[in-house]
Amino acid sequence: MRGNLAQTETLQRATPSVRVRKTSPWKKMKKHWQLYFLILLPLAFLISFKYVPMAGIVIAFKDYSVTKGIMGSDWVGLKYFKYFFEGPNFVLLMKNTLELSIYGLIVGFICPIILALALNEVKNARFKKLVQTVTYAPYFISTVIMVSIIILFLSPQSGLVNNILGVFGMKSINFMGIPAYFKSIFVWSDVWQNTGYATIIYLAALSGVDTQLYEAAKVDGATRIQKIIHVDIPGIMPVIIVLLILNIGNIMALGFEKIYLLQNSLNISSSEVIATYVYKVGLLGANFSFAAAVGLFNSIINLILIVSANTISKKFSSSSLW
Repeated sequence: MRGNLAQTETLQRATPSVRVRKTSPWKKMKKHWQLYFLILLPLAFLISFKYVPMAGIVIAFKDYSVTKGIMGSDWVGLKYFKYFFEGPNFVLLMKNTLELSIYGLIVGFICPIILALALNEVKNARFKKLVQTVTYAPYFISTVIMVSIIILFLSPQSGLVNNILGVFGMKSINFMGIPAYFKSIFVWSDVWQNTGYATIIYLAALSGVDTQLYEAAKVDGATRIQKIIHVDIPGIMPVIIVLLILNIGNIMALGFEKIYLLQNSLNISSSEVIATYVYKVGLLGANFSFAAAVGLFNSIINLILIVSANTISKKFSSSSLW
C-alpha cells in the first residue's frame, strides 16, 4: 500500500501541471469589439426607452405635481390604486377588457394556424403565393385607415354591408351604434388585418418538419387530415406554445388606438376598456399619478399571466420561454 502511494506521489511530481489560462471578459470584448459595437445602439435604445422610464413608476404612489417634480411630490401610498378599484367603472372596464382580450386571443390565435396548415397542403405554387400576398397585404394598412374602412363599410346610409342587406330586402343596421356588435367588429377586423402576417411564422415552422415523417405517413396510407393531425401539428407545436405564452402575456394590452377610434357614445358600454379610460381620466385630465397606477396594475397582471403560462407549459410540455 505504501509502495503504491509513493509511486503515485513520484508520478505526480514528474508530471508537469497544465494550467488553463482563462481569458478575461475585457480581452474577449476587445477581440470581438465589432460585434459589441453592433449591439451598442440597440442596447442604448433599450436602456433609454425601456428601463430608464421605469423610475417614473414611483409617481403611482405619489400625488404628482409638475411644479414639485417626482421627488418633491407627496407620498400617498395606494391611494390611486384604491381609487381605481373602488371606482364605479372598475367592473365594467375589467369585463370589457377581458372579454375583448380572450375573444381576440382565441379567434386571432387559431386562424393563422388553420390558414398555414391549409396553405401547406396547396400544391399550386402560384395560387399559394397569391393567397399569401392577399392575406398579408392588410397588415401594412395603418390603424387610422383600417378604422376608416370599417366605418365606411358599416355605414347605415351608404355602407357596402347595408347595401348588400338592402338587395335582400333587409333593413339598414347601424352596426357601430349597437354595443353587442362592437366586440365582433373589433376582433374580426383585427383577424383580417393580422392573420396573414402571423401565418408566415407557422409556414416557416412547417418547412422545418422532417420530410421522412410525411413519407412514412404516405406509406401508412394516412389521409390529408390524418397527416395534418399526426405530423404537421406536432411538428409546429413548440412554436404554437411559445406564441401562445407571448399572447397570454399581452392579454390585457389591447390596441388603444383602434378601440378609441371605433368608440362612440352609442357603443361606449361595450368599448370602454382600461386603456381608453386611463387616457381620458388620467392623461386628458392631467391626473398622471392615476394613469401610472392603472398602467402599473395592468403590467403586473400581464407579468403574472405570462409567468403562469410559462410555468404550466414547462410542467406539461418540453416547450417554454425560459
